[in-house]
Amino acid sequence: MTKSSPSPSESNIDDHRTAIRSPRLYTFHTAITRGIERLRPYTWLWPPIAFSLGLASFFLVDRQQALGGILALCMLLAWVLLLSESVIGRLLVRLGYPSLPRGVTAFIAQMIHQETLFFSLPFLLATTVWSSGQAIFTLLILGMAALSILDPLYFKLAERYRWIYFAFHAQCVFVVVLVTLPTLVHLTTGESLLFALIAMVIFALPSLIHLLRPKRVVGWLAMFGLAMVLALVAWTGRAWVPPANLWLTGSALSPGFDTEARQPQGKIPLNTAELQSSGLYAYTAIRAPRGLREKIYHEWHHEGELIDRIPLIIHGGREQGYRAWTHKKNIPDDPEGQWRIDVMTTSGQRIGVIRFTVDEGSDNPDMADGKIMSPAGLPGLDWRRLLPGD
Repeated sequence: MTKSSPSPSESNIDDHRTAIRSPRLYTFHTAITRGIERLRPYTWLWPPIAFSLGLASFFLVDRQQALGGILALCMLLAWVLLLSESVIGRLLVRLGYPSLPRGVTAFIAQMIHQETLFFSLPFLLATTVWSSGQAIFTLLILGMAALSILDPLYFKLAERYRWIYFAFHAQCVFVVVLVTLPTLVHLTTGESLLFALIAMVIFALPSLIHLLRPKRVVGWLAMFGLAMVLALVAWTGRAWVPPANLWLTGSALSPGFDTEARQPQGKIPLNTAELQSSGLYAYTAIRAPRGLREKIYHEWHHEGELIDRIPLIIHGGREQGYRAWTHKKNIPDDPEGQWRIDVMTTSGQRIGVIRFTVDEGSDNPDMADGKIMSPAGLPGLDWRRLLPGD
């Protein structure tokens, strides 16, 4: 014997009982639903607001660490709200109380996705090395941000392609953890990346469930195996992820260095005789959040081959960047050709790059003149000039 579904009159009676059981909660539920419906015409304001908050947090990381941390903490609390919403909703239903309609919860999720992506964009735009694979990652986040504000496409994705939607959600979790942890708890870039990857894999499981629909033990094992493969692939591709809280503010090459003033000195043409006589100093200024202590590396490459990897310790908090340098003395017998100095984190993420050429036959050789240059592109923008009072 099959059980028939309740008639509309029975449903109304159940709703009426719920309202009598907890009139305050029912009124609160109705107020939230109506309030969100009234907010819908103004949702176009939320992405620029979220971007402005991210920009403010980006600036305030060093100027007012506490306020920047509060903005980042609010970001994580919004995610806690989103992740706990379904659990709270199910608990309310079991207790006989009304839960929020699905359209309302999808709307809340969209707002938090927009907040995540637009909040994170200033950090990613400033720290991306645009001549590397990091540009692909940042352009992907830009594309996701654009998708999150296109209501027809976003809600179609949420309704019809649930596994892609959950993958979208997992990527947002990855970004928010990557950006906020160094500011809030002073984790290094590598530690933040590891936690972000773990969070991404956990929140990618619903996507894999919808994609594979495992019913037996073998299916579940295959799903978790695929999750581990996803984690391995993500870790292998970590070089494509920008170090969201570290970026190069200036670099220079010089034959000498004033260690007390931390300034490059001197000027020489980059040829074999000069390099083997004095060696070469590589100077970098790296911006990082106050309180962050991190090991980085200057990786010296000649004709694409790594020939030296020199560790450095940097400390965050200086607006112009922490000034660090390395001195390469053991110049090869034949140094002619293309040189590249990669500034890398311990997790293999590129912070910046210095390039130069040693050409014996050139009438206009590259010079090591000690002049501090800002990197090209968005990272070279003087963000401080955008702030009032500077």
